[in-house]
Amino acid sequence: MADTQQVDESKQAARAERKAARLAKEIGAFAREHGGAEGQIANLGQKGARIVLVGEDGGWGDLVAPTHAVALSAVEKSGITVHEDFDGDFAAKVRTGPYEWTRMAGIQLGGPKNA
Repeated sequence: MADTQQVDESKQAARAERKAARLAKEIGAFAREHGGAEGQIANLGQKGARIVLVGEDGGWGDLVAPTHAVALSAVEKSGITVHEDFDGDFAAKVRTGPYEWTRMAGIQLGGPKNA
C-alpha cells in the first residue's frame, strides 16, 4: 500500500513540475512579446491559482495553474518580478482598449454591446 502511495505522489509531483515548466514557457513568451513582464498570483480556492501578467507595454493576460505551488514554481522559473498585490504602480501599468471597456463596464452602463 505504501509503495503505491509513493508512486502516486511521485507521478503527481512530476505532473506538477511539467505543468509549471509549460506555464513558465508561456510566461516567457508573453514577456518577450511585451518587452518584459511582471505578475501577481491570485488564489482561486480549489480551482487553483491565477497568474496575472502585465507587460512593460501595458498589455496584460492571465494563466491558471492547478495549485498555488505550481503557479509559484512557474513564475520563479520564468524569472519575472512577482507582486504580492495587484494595486498601486503595478496596476497602473495595465492598458485597456475598447474591447475591455465594453466588456467590463460598457454593457452594465448602457454602452455599446459586444457583437
